[in-house]
Amino acid sequence: MTVIKICGTTTLNNALMCATSGADLLGLNFYPPSPRYVTPEVARTITDGLRSELGAECPLLVGVFVNLDASEVAQIMDTAGLDAAQLSGDESPDMIAALRGRAYRAIRPRSMAEARQLAETYLIHTPEDERLPALLVDAYHKALYGGTGEQASVEVALAVREITPRLMLAGGLKPENVAERAKAIKPWGVDVASGVESGTPGIKDQTAVRALVDAVQSARFSEMP
Repeated sequence: MTVIKICGTTTLNNALMCATSGADLLGLNFYPPSPRYVTPEVARTITDGLRSELGAECPLLVGVFVNLDASEVAQIMDTAGLDAAQLSGDESPDMIAALRGRAYRAIRPRSMAEARQLAETYLIHTPEDERLPALLVDAYHKALYGGTGEQASVEVALAVREITPRLMLAGGLKPENVAERAKAIKPWGVDVASGVESGTPGIKDQTAVRALVDAVQSARFSEMP
């Protein structure tokens, strides 16, 4: 079953819509330059509201961080009420280790060789919680830390998947292409942000979210024996 993460929600009502439409994980962005940035205090109203409304059915809540130190990430996680952290900058393996199984790394390899090298480096600290990805692979961009809408290379993603137990695929995914990409790469999960937005960054379109979930579910069904 392919796990679905909707990343960069910015309001409680919109996050609730994503959760009830089929998201398994929800991402909240704590990188200030991002148009999807939320403060830890706003994030707390979202996480508290989701848990109050959904109880045990609440998706896992993941914070997206870029180049903060471990103590800052841990403090924001506690303030915002997060389950896990996605480190999307240039963080070291030691930083992953310092967060004690609550964090995983996003990588943007430029080649198959770099993909394998990065995967081997960071998989040493794979989260033990099997509801979380071991690693996320996104499209390479020389200046941006994800959220570009560009697609990761199939060959690069496959090189990571070969040695990664729970690979989450990001990069340019949307309802129109997610089933094809899932069939080609067979990731453990998919991560979508701009691909389910039709206007304001951070506000997900309900029709697009439901279409994406349906597309992923159809890909799951087609792979069943």
